[in-house]
Amino acid sequence: MELFIFARFHAVVGNESAVAEALGDGLDPSREEAGCLSIHAFRSTRDPQLFYIHSRWTNEAAFDIHASLPHTVRLIERVQSLIDHPLDVTRAEIIG
Repeated sequence: MELFIFARFHAVVGNESAVAEALGDGLDPSREEAGCLSIHAFRSTRDPQLFYIHSRWTNEAAFDIHASLPHTVRLIERVQSLIDHPLDVTRAEIIG
């Protein structure tokens, strides 16, 4: 079953550019993974500190592999010191 991921990143004031850069750097390696159907980073139009990654994976196992790969681990390590909350990632299935 296809898996949808919603990851939220709220930057500490002054870290907005660093968060945007970190998220952008993680997209191309993820897109090359066999189980990745799509992945995009977004920035809120109302809150310049708020970013999201939305991705689609062939299944949960594909995302689990993605989560363990070096480029993903580096991304998480990089952004954790730039955001003002614990890591916020939701695994979801489509309902309509």
